[in-house]
Amino acid sequence: MSETTFLQDEEQEFADMGSYNHALVQGNLAYLLRLYSEYSAFIELSLNTSRLDRQQFPGLKDELIADVCAYPRRSVINLDILVVDEMPALVIEVVSPRQGLLNIVEKFQIYFALGIQSCWLVEPLTAIVRIYHPNQNPQTFSSGEVVDEVAGVKIPLAEIFS
Repeated sequence: MSETTFLQDEEQEFADMGSYNHALVQGNLAYLLRLYSEYSAFIELSLNTSRLDRQQFPGLKDELIADVCAYPRRSVINLDILVVDEMPALVIEVVSPRQGLLNIVEKFQIYFALGIQSCWLVEPLTAIVRIYHPNQNPQTFSSGEVVDEVAGVKIPLAEIFS
C-alpha cells in the first residue's frame, strides 16, 4: 500500500468516526437490544457486500460497516470473523455530525439488497428513531416505545437517548 493510499484510508476512517452522542447512543442500543429482545448486538461489524452487483451500486467496496447489527442470541466463537457473510435481522445506523441523512438512507438500499429486512435510522439530536423496511414508508418514533414488528423488537425510546 502506498503512503498516499494509507493516508486516504486514514482520512476516510476519521470522516466515518462518530461523536460523543453517536457513541453513547450506539452503546445504549447494544445494551437495550440485549435487555429487551432475543438478539445479540454487534457494534461496527463489517458485512460482506461482494455478492452485490457493482453496476447497481457503483463505488461499493466489498464490505460495509454497520453501526449496530442484531443477530439471534450469540456467544463468543473460537475463530473470529473479520467480514461477516451472514446478514443480521436488523441494522441500526446512528447519525453523527459528519454524516448526512441521505447517505444513510442510500446505505439502507444496500442493506435491503443484501436481504436485511429492517433498518433503523437513529437521530440523537432530535431523539427520533425511523424504522425502514423494503418497499414501505418509514415509521417515525419520537415518544413511547420503538416497535419494530418485522424484527420483533420493542424498546423504550427514552432509554436509547439517556
